[in-house]
Amino acid sequence: MQPKAITVSSPLSNGREITIETGRLAKQAHGSVVVRQGNCMLLATVVSSQDAKEGVDFLPLTVDYQEKFAAAGRIPGSFFRREARPTEQEILICRLIDRAMRPIFPSDYHADIQIAVTLISADMEVSPDSLACLAASAAVSISDIPFNGPVSEVRVCRINGTFMVNPSITEAKEADIDLIVAGTAKDILMVEGECKEVDEKDMAEAIKVAQEAIKIQCQTQEDLIAKVGVTKRNYTHETHDEELRERVNKACYDGVYAAARQCNPNKNERKVAFKKVLEDFLATMSEEERAQKEKMVKTYYHDVEFDAMRDMILKERIRLDGRGLTDIRPIWSEIGYLPSAHGSAVFTRGETQSLTTVTLGTKLDEQLVDQAMQKGSNNFMLHYNFPGFSTGEVKPNRGTSRREVGHGNLAHRSIRQVLPSADLNPYTIRIVSDILESNGSSSMATVSAASLSLMDAGIKTTAPISGIAMGLITDGKGNFAVLSDILGDEDHLGDMDFKVTGTAKGICACQMDLKVDGLPYEILMQALNQARAGRLHILDEMNKTISTPAEDYKPHAPRIVKLRVAKEYIGAIIGPGGKIIQEIQRVTGTTITIEEINNEGHVEIASPDKACIEAALARIRGIVTEPEVGEVYDGKVKTITTFGAFVEFMPGKDGLLHISEISNERLASMDGVLKEGESIQVKLIEIDKKTGKYRLSRKVLLTNRPERTAPAEQ
Repeated sequence: MQPKAITVSSPLSNGREITIETGRLAKQAHGSVVVRQGNCMLLATVVSSQDAKEGVDFLPLTVDYQEKFAAAGRIPGSFFRREARPTEQEILICRLIDRAMRPIFPSDYHADIQIAVTLISADMEVSPDSLACLAASAAVSISDIPFNGPVSEVRVCRINGTFMVNPSITEAKEADIDLIVAGTAKDILMVEGECKEVDEKDMAEAIKVAQEAIKIQCQTQEDLIAKVGVTKRNYTHETHDEELRERVNKACYDGVYAAARQCNPNKNERKVAFKKVLEDFLATMSEEERAQKEKMVKTYYHDVEFDAMRDMILKERIRLDGRGLTDIRPIWSEIGYLPSAHGSAVFTRGETQSLTTVTLGTKLDEQLVDQAMQKGSNNFMLHYNFPGFSTGEVKPNRGTSRREVGHGNLAHRSIRQVLPSADLNPYTIRIVSDILESNGSSSMATVSAASLSLMDAGIKTTAPISGIAMGLITDGKGNFAVLSDILGDEDHLGDMDFKVTGTAKGICACQMDLKVDGLPYEILMQALNQARAGRLHILDEMNKTISTPAEDYKPHAPRIVKLRVAKEYIGAIIGPGGKIIQEIQRVTGTTITIEEINNEGHVEIASPDKACIEAALARIRGIVTEPEVGEVYDGKVKTITTFGAFVEFMPGKDGLLHISEISNERLASMDGVLKEGESIQVKLIEIDKKTGKYRLSRKVLLTNRPERTAPAEQ
């Protein structure tokens, strides 16, 4: 007997709606729902261990998102023909869910939690990333797992001046603001997206629109919770000693405050100063007490550090490194640092440094995309690497982390806004940012370094672009401090991490994570305006190094010439089995690609050597150029027969040079007249309209007088 499902629905604009169903699928999970919009269906499940593992003092949350190829009626293109490791797109959606939900779980809950969201049916006009967090939150909300939600997540786009929530994929392509916003019914938690150089007020307005839609979806989840009837589990994952907490606070607060007030710009020296305060306290304890309580002391000391450093910044209005609230760390940059790269730059801001390279490739270097919702190619890639040595840590290299994918994507979305159009940029571009030092906002250093390296490579970007990370500290009583260009420590102890990138004209991308309840509109606007001032300062510093793209590409960079030909000539250029195009590439040393676009052949010829490109271009033009009667051509004798010779007068085009058209004198035979491979000038005198064959003449290029021959040797 089919189980009875419980269903609720949430309205969207234009008569659309989202439904949430539970009770039919995956009933052994602690919570499971199916969220549907149109034909898009997401199955979300959550399970959590009953007890926390010994020694765990954090939330061990794992979020997985997967798109099944069968959901879109496709078979994976990989060798194994099955879903494999997560794609970058799936990882990015995992991060959207994680960043929105992690702060909502109780801070003292430490049992393992696994959230799995799966695309089980695809709709090519519904973007699943705007529904994934709603599905995850609904699954957790109806489970017995402690949760301070519900939360939800929506996409808000501005299309032709009008804001739309969860527009279709086609509609979203026309947007100049495209944001994913997550929050509770009361507060915004997370923002991520891209814009086409928009004003700060427009960004804030988009977030307001998203908040209203989130309120509706959170109420829908509350309706589902009421229908299901939910009882949350009891747990005790932390044991505290309040007397010890008070001892640590009294003994260490002043020392931490004083260490923070020293305003040492060197983060390692700051660490030593803070560590000494802890060690001095531990030294006052007996060996027996220390053995029993050292771990708890370190937990309470961490809380003291958190409070004392925040208090110092709020009261003194200065930062841990001595800067004012709006000050940007010293910046230096250099381009062309790597002589063999097609473009390179070093960008250093304080103790954060990126070495970024640009590599220019051809169409053959495009990235193949094979995903459930997308199939095709990508000609712009940006990769971000964060090795352990950048923070002075030992960290084995185990492949690209989710954090590296997320930070790289933020920079990718930013740089994409200033890339030239396809008509001005024939290249496949790969940018790689290697972080060599890190103390705050290496993703924003990547944006600046990428902009510099593109200009160094000669790519005609529309404008320089930079990025800045903003922080926030509040005391819950109305006092707050917005921090520009935050340090790693300030990111950890602050209430907000707000990254904003853009040009002098406007915002190009953003990423915001909030750790407190509520972000008043006034604080949001102050953060955005303060970010703009900082961004412009960074751009001014970058402009001292390079302000406009280089006039030309590097000498060793590939040059690409584009040529459009009639569709019927594509086969002639390629030749049987690719014989002709392969020969042209071999002889000229070029790389040639050809494809049909809009019923027309698009040919690209690439080589660092201009002469090689010209040689290949001449060969291809020879193939696609129509022979004209009366034109004179430089030809080459291909074969000799008794009645004349066949001469290749254009690449791939042979004509008959009859024995009667070779000389002004009558020739009895072809013996000794011409040689195969000999170069001669000929004139096209006729094209047979029925057969398409060509007749050539050599004698019409000679004088009317008989040809003179060399005198015989005496």
